[in-house]
Amino acid sequence: MSSRLSSVKTRAALRTSARVSAELLLVVVMLALALWLLDRMWSVVWPLVVGLLLTTLTWPPTRFLRSKGWRPALAASLVTIGFLLVAAGVVALIAVPVASQSGELTDGVVEGVQRLREWAAGPPLNIEDAQINKALDSAVDRAQEGLGSAVTAVVSGVSTVVNGVITAVLALFLMFFFLKDGPRFLPWLSRQLPGRLATDVPAVAGRVWDTLGSFVRSQAAVGLLDAVLIGLGLWIVGVPLVLPLAVLTFVTAFVPIVGALFAGLVAVLIALVSNGLTDALIVLGIIVVVQQLEGNVFQPIIQSRGLGLHAGVILLAVTLGGNLAGIVGSLLAVPVAALIAVVWGYLREQLGEPPAEPGGGEPAPGAAVPS
Repeated sequence: MSSRLSSVKTRAALRTSARVSAELLLVVVMLALALWLLDRMWSVVWPLVVGLLLTTLTWPPTRFLRSKGWRPALAASLVTIGFLLVAAGVVALIAVPVASQSGELTDGVVEGVQRLREWAAGPPLNIEDAQINKALDSAVDRAQEGLGSAVTAVVSGVSTVVNGVITAVLALFLMFFFLKDGPRFLPWLSRQLPGRLATDVPAVAGRVWDTLGSFVRSQAAVGLLDAVLIGLGLWIVGVPLVLPLAVLTFVTAFVPIVGALFAGLVAVLIALVSNGLTDALIVLGIIVVVQQLEGNVFQPIIQSRGLGLHAGVILLAVTLGGNLAGIVGSLLAVPVAALIAVVWGYLREQLGEPPAEPGGGEPAPGAAVPS
């Protein structure tokens, strides 16, 4: 026998669906408004983001100096000056030579893609589909434009991070003040907020800072090891443009999964164009070995705490960030996703039901047990 729908339950389900839909729509509108405000204030937000990222790298030496009795202002000043000297040395020793070879790197990648197209058109594949050729032509154009902009971002990190002298000065000054007054920020923030926010916001901010610092420092260390090992392998094989490829490997390490694939593909294409198929296969083997060492040895040792993100979430975050903001979006996508996961984890802790007390689940003698 067929059962009839209950009109009361149906109306209740419709009301619940309408309420949930309205709440979700309100959340989407608020997110869109937040992104719009972020875009409007990007000239201020970008130096703030850069200052925070630089602070995560320079805080350990500052903390060490302060633990030895140095005054906060003196420790922050010394670390800031040291950072400026290191940055100037990197620009002089690495960025300038890499910039002079960026055109060769782009041309080599384009020529490598064209060779792959010619190989696919011949035996044994014999791919002659006009749509595939059109797609490959589009890939060549995108590679030439995208790699050119990526190399420009790599070799002119300061101009990428900073959009002019004002942004550079703001980022450095913010880094100095974060190093100097950072430990006093959370207590000050707690005093400014009312009610429960005085506890929740500083707690979330502390977790966010720990996650951001862990990600930036571990990715920098792993990227440096990858760049050194892969650069050494390319030098032994005799592949040209070793320095630009090593720098590209280091920078793309901040984009997990996708960055390693991109840098490895560029290195193999350059080896294919300059040295031939045999050396290209050797370079591919070197990259695979280094990536295996990274995933199974380097990261477990250096990165004591993972981000807690699934590989699929990382891929989606990088894709979305790249579509929204290009290279900058790809670089910031994973840390932003990790920070969202931190905030969500804290909300789940606060909104979850408290664990039952020991013995609390046993009914009292003679009490009615619900069916």
